[in-house]
Amino acid sequence: MKIKLLYILIIPVFFLSCEQPPLALMDSAREAVFRAENDADAVQFAGGTLERAQDALRRMQTEADSKRYDAVRTLAEEAIAAAEKALIDGKAGAQRTGSDSTALLSGLRSEIDETTSNVSSARYAQMNLDYDALDRIIVNAHNTADRAEIDQAAGRYQDAIDKAKTVRADLANINQMVANAAPIVKK
Repeated sequence: MKIKLLYILIIPVFFLSCEQPPLALMDSAREAVFRAENDADAVQFAGGTLERAQDALRRMQTEADSKRYDAVRTLAEEAIAAAEKALIDGKAGAQRTGSDSTALLSGLRSEIDETTSNVSSARYAQMNLDYDALDRIIVNAHNTADRAEIDQAAGRYQDAIDKAKTVRADLANINQMVANAAPIVKK
């Protein structure tokens, strides 16, 4: 009877000590995080989620080294889920940025034309402005808008947005200079 009791106590301990790490799940977690780390959109638009995936992967390895395989499973699943979310969020961020870029560029040429017209009107009214400098800024605005459109076509949406914002700021400055130079008309 004592021997049977000894076997009943020893056999479960033996089987528990033989528990193997979930290698396939760990490999899946590493692969998922690797894919997310090498996806430009995930890196650019889902950095926080990608960091969570990387952190879960590091903790998974620590738990594996300590042979705490239940925690390894949980952390591997967490790393996979976060990496997949980073890929999805990255794609959504890229699409959103593409839409923002398209919207920003769509009215840029008309804004340049309007500002050019304002400068021409100021020139005609003989306002006291440095027209050579204003003309250089407008030429630069056209060139920068051209480069922004090239970036847009190449899928470099954030670069296109940055260039378009620079053009808009330059145009706003020109229009402010023209407005400031306009004579005050008393009624």
